[in-house]
Amino acid sequence: MITVENLHKSFGSEHILKGLSTTFDKGKTNLIIGQSGSGKTVFLKCLLGLFEANDGKIIFEDKAIQDMNDDEKRSLRENMGMVFQGSALFDSMNIEENVMFPLRMFSKKKKSEMLDRVNEVLLRVNLENVNKKYPSEISGGMQKRVAIARAIVNNPKYLFCDEPNSGLDPRTAILIDNLIQEITKEYDITTVINTHDMNSVMEIGEKIVFLQKGNLAWQGDNTQIFKTDNKDVTDFVYSSDLFKKIRDVQIKEN
Repeated sequence: MITVENLHKSFGSEHILKGLSTTFDKGKTNLIIGQSGSGKTVFLKCLLGLFEANDGKIIFEDKAIQDMNDDEKRSLRENMGMVFQGSALFDSMNIEENVMFPLRMFSKKKKSEMLDRVNEVLLRVNLENVNKKYPSEISGGMQKRVAIARAIVNNPKYLFCDEPNSGLDPRTAILIDNLIQEITKEYDITTVINTHDMNSVMEIGEKIVFLQKGNLAWQGDNTQIFKTDNKDVTDFVYSSDLFKKIRDVQIKEN
C-alpha cells in the first residue's frame, strides 16, 4: 500500500500539486487520470522518488520516503518495477538481455539463475522463443510485454506504469490492460498506472484518482465514475467519442 498525505510540488512559482491525499491499495490496479497539465506525470515522478515534494508525505507501507536514509531508499527502488510509455527497451540489447538488466543491477544471482528467471517472466507474459531477438524485430505489443516482464523480473512490491497503452491498437491495449491486472493480483503488487485511456478506466479501474489542475478532484472506481455528478469528471470521461455514444444511448434508453 502507498499512502499520500497533503502532497505539494512546485517548480519555482508554478504550483503543480496542491495538497494531494489518497491511498493506492495492494493487489489492485490504481489509475491516475486527468487532462493534460493536470499534474499526473509530476505526481507519478514524486511517487517514484524522481521529484522531491515540497511538502507532504508519500508512505510506502509504514515509512515515508521523506524519512528514509540512503540505504532504505535504495532498497525501496529495488522493490519498484516501471513500465515506461514507449517501453524504453535498449535497442542494442536483445530481449533476454533487456529483461535480465534489473537482475544484473540489483541481484547477486548466478547467470544460470538469472536466465531461469528471465525465461519464467517471459513465459508469464506469453512470450516464447524471443530471447535472442532485438526490440526492432518484434511488434509494439510484444515490446510492451517485454517491458512488463522486465518490470516484474525482480519480484517488485510496487509496479508503476506510464501510459502503458500508448501507441497500441485497441485490441492489443486491452490485452496489455488484462495482463497488468492479472500480474497485479497474482503477485499481490501495488500497481499505479498513469493513463488517459478511458478503455483502461472502464476495464481495470479498481481505484481511480482524477486530477484537475493539481488538485484531487475525485476518486472512486470504474463503476462509480460513470455515475458521478462531478462535472469535471464527466467532461473528461465523455470527451471520448466512444463514451459520447454510450452516453447518448443511455439518454435515449432513459
